[in-house]
Amino acid sequence: MDLVLDNPGDSLFVRSVTAEGIQVGDEIYRKPIVLNAEQVIDEYPVSSIEQLTEQNLGGLLSLQPDVVLIGTGAQQQFLQPRQLMFFYSRNMGVEVMNTYAACRTFNVLVSELRNVAAVLIPIQSPNGSS
Repeated sequence: MDLVLDNPGDSLFVRSVTAEGIQVGDEIYRKPIVLNAEQVIDEYPVSSIEQLTEQNLGGLLSLQPDVVLIGTGAQQQFLQPRQLMFFYSRNMGVEVMNTYAACRTFNVLVSELRNVAAVLIPIQSPNGSS
């Protein structure tokens, strides 16, 4: 799925999401990433929503977002209450959706100059690899 949006300024945008990976600018990421309008954290130790813990969300917190989007792969999954409380206790909004929707929403919020960050788990190809 190609995502097309005018790029105001120097902000990062998701250009496409496929089984090959998530394309941000000219780079394709095949593993989970954390992304905001200024940077990509590509060494992210989470491959499923169940692995989101307070310990591995430090990179995300360093971005100080107001809103966090979590792309859970091809299918939407849901956070556990303790995971939701992690965000709410820090006055951060959080939305969980499939990765396609998370990338589209990320692009819209960045274009609106919102302080957003996204945790994006790639879509898996039919053979199970990402």
